[in-house]
Amino acid sequence: MAVFEHFQNLYDIRLKPRLLRSLIRDRVPDEKHPFSKPSELSIVVSAVKNHGLLSESSREAVDPKHMENWKSSIDAWIERLLLLVSSKMPDKCWAGICLLGLTCQECSSDRFLASYSVWFQKLLAQIQPPSDSHFVKVASCASLADLFTRLSGFSNIKKDVTSHAGKLIQPVLKLLTDDSSGAVWEGAVDLLCSIINFFPSSVHRHYESVEAAIVSKIMSGKCDSNISKFVHCLALLPRSKGDEDSWSLMLQKILISINVDLNDAFQGLEEAETKSNEVIKHLVPPGKEPPPPLGGNKMQGETSNQATEMSEQLILHRISMLMLCCCRMLTNPYPAQVIVPVRPLLVLVGRVLMVDGSLSQSLLPFLTVMQREFICSELPLLHLCGLDLLTGIIKRVRSQLLPHAADVVRLLTEYFRRCALPALRVKVYSILRILLISMGVGMAQYLAQEVVSNALVDLDSIAHGCGEASSTPCSKAASEGLLLPSYRKRKHGTITGFSEEQQGGVGTEMEAVKGKPITPIAVQTAALQALEALLTVGGALRSECWRQNVDLLLITVATNASNGGWANEEKDIFLLSDEPTSTRTDFQLAALRALLASLLSPARVRPPYLSQGLELFRRGKQETGTKVAEFCAHALLALEVLMHPRALPLVNFPSGDHPDFGQGFNCKFPKNIFSSGLKNNSPFPRGILGKDEIEPESNDDELYSSWLGNDEETEASASIPDKHLESRQELSEKDGRLSTEDHQAEKHPSDLPAGAQFPKEGDRGATDAAHMETGGIKDSIMAQSERVQEIIPNNDVRLQDKDVMVPTGDLTANVVEPNKGKIESSGSDSSKATPALSSEINNKVLMAAADANALPSDQGSLLTTSIVIEKGKKLVLEYNSDASKDSFPDIVDGEPDSD
Repeated sequence: MAVFEHFQNLYDIRLKPRLLRSLIRDRVPDEKHPFSKPSELSIVVSAVKNHGLLSESSREAVDPKHMENWKSSIDAWIERLLLLVSSKMPDKCWAGICLLGLTCQECSSDRFLASYSVWFQKLLAQIQPPSDSHFVKVASCASLADLFTRLSGFSNIKKDVTSHAGKLIQPVLKLLTDDSSGAVWEGAVDLLCSIINFFPSSVHRHYESVEAAIVSKIMSGKCDSNISKFVHCLALLPRSKGDEDSWSLMLQKILISINVDLNDAFQGLEEAETKSNEVIKHLVPPGKEPPPPLGGNKMQGETSNQATEMSEQLILHRISMLMLCCCRMLTNPYPAQVIVPVRPLLVLVGRVLMVDGSLSQSLLPFLTVMQREFICSELPLLHLCGLDLLTGIIKRVRSQLLPHAADVVRLLTEYFRRCALPALRVKVYSILRILLISMGVGMAQYLAQEVVSNALVDLDSIAHGCGEASSTPCSKAASEGLLLPSYRKRKHGTITGFSEEQQGGVGTEMEAVKGKPITPIAVQTAALQALEALLTVGGALRSECWRQNVDLLLITVATNASNGGWANEEKDIFLLSDEPTSTRTDFQLAALRALLASLLSPARVRPPYLSQGLELFRRGKQETGTKVAEFCAHALLALEVLMHPRALPLVNFPSGDHPDFGQGFNCKFPKNIFSSGLKNNSPFPRGILGKDEIEPESNDDELYSSWLGNDEETEASASIPDKHLESRQELSEKDGRLSTEDHQAEKHPSDLPAGAQFPKEGDRGATDAAHMETGGIKDSIMAQSERVQEIIPNNDVRLQDKDVMVPTGDLTANVVEPNKGKIESSGSDSSKATPALSSEINNKVLMAAADANALPSDQGSLLTTSIVIEKGKKLVLEYNSDASKDSFPDIVDGEPDSD
């Protein structure tokens, strides 16, 4: 048993030093043994991170002996790593550098502050001569980046760390200029970005050198695989100075460089001189000197020498990268407030987007056919970069774009009409959506027609049930997999896959739309998102001309999108491995979101497709564990205000009987919810559950109390005839003391309407009653009045369990809308009357009771008149002629005031 006493469980602190020593012994290389399996480092990294082997912290109190044991094991770990970093063998040195970077991330703060200076010196030596191993340099740059990232969290040593960072700039620049390895360039530029982000002042003295080194790599086109990292570093470079002038100057240099390259790229496709002069006019106002070229004067000489040798591909590639750099500068945060030159940016974007490869009519064709083919092949990428730049402008300027809103709308609408490529249409829809949300209903008025007309075209195939398109139209298999099946009635409630029968119907659907291109799913999703934004922002303002068509389109698209079953995210990964995952799920979610916006967007009438939408959301909610189910649950909650509209009080008056916060959760559920739950805590009104119901044991449930406590009806009882008589007397006094002698005239059958006949003895007839409807939690009752005319026989006429009993004769029952309250009157045995009834109902009750005294003597029947107005029940009539079966006393024939 002694072997099991070393540690108790997984979370015992005594386990951590044992695991760490096992890793040092079995997985980490040393100087004596060769490093044969570099892949084992992944096991070491995983174990250190998962178990926190270097954290030196515990949630509970720990025995100091155990903590000392843990610290000694970490000391041994670091000692082994430093030996490996100093090794002459590149593989072991690489392993030590990688694990030292892991230690910088995982070790305790005290140990890190005490050791970071030594670790920095060890790593700095590996990126300087005589080190010549490329992968050692890459690992050293990555570990140094981890080191400075961790140091950025300690503000008390910022000055010392900035000094250390300044020592790195020259070695990093040397790596960028001397080494010919793309991996080394990538590691060096990553380290440079980390330094600029966390310690920008350390780069201030080397600003021009860093700019020249980065621009040279971008312009040369030698680092295609990691060119985006150089672009990102160039966009971050103005942060090293942190003032407005540095940011504006860098953006101005980049725009001028783009404009110059566009003159060479679009020669013969536009009036280059006119367009170029327009951009320069906005960038460099008259009377001011242009800024120095991007990268400095030395870079300008190199660029001019290479201008004649550069191919069209390199020029277009440079333009795309510099436009991406402008976009990064606009979207990245900057420590100082800057002025964005919106007008020059919009002119430059318009210049790029308006070129579609057609030759200028006023210019001679300077391009060969091969040159035009290449430019047309590269234009989509260039247009995509221009749209990204336009997105960056909108995000950076926000509401200050208003003076230029007309130019933006004009540019987008003109380009959207000509744009046909799926990727570009998706981007345009995205920009329209951003504009609608950011600028509100004013922008919606100008963009509504464009958004609706293009969305109708892109969603036409889905709206007509022709199926969904693939995100890669050239892939036939993917297109067939995403097409919706033909309409067929199915008995299964949930369909999660495609059957062979569904796949067989694809050919028919393809024939139905033969000759018409199928819109990819990505475009359809973007169109639905744009419609959602339009309905959210401008669905209630001057939308009569398009709202009806859009509502119909959205309910049709959402219905057709779900006919083939709700998409399974996990299944899409295997079925559509060559496409973005959850593509069909994104489309269905976009359809449901747009449908919800259609139902919630204000309009002059109630949503015409509310019931269909609720059914779709109910079905989608059943797909447990999916994004569709999550959104459908949210949609049903949002639509609650349309299903059950109600006016809530403005002020929540506190009540003294509310339990405390802690007491409100002390709910004990019954063991048998079908027996005790229904009897003790039933939410239904009294009388629905039958005779077995009992009073609740507590008054915690206010809803239950409002149903059974406040509005509880009083039952007739033969044991208290004096109270019944008092109720009868109160009603008589309130309505003018009607005398029973005035109602003793016998009703003759001749007084009945023509054609009326008495039913036979024992028959029961029914009459329509006013349907009662619950309108609130308290005593709010709404009644729909109906005029009921029926011949009541001299026999039992029971309409429902609780009714109004009237005598036979020529009786016209006029049921009017009652006030709040309940009353049950049973002749002289009537229970306490509720005074909330209107006088007209009281009059009808007394008239019916008086007519009971005028019945023929051979009948000798007892009339029991009772009016029961109860929530969830109808107002009903009953006549009971069998007095022997009831315990009610005889009706007293006398003055109401007598005893």
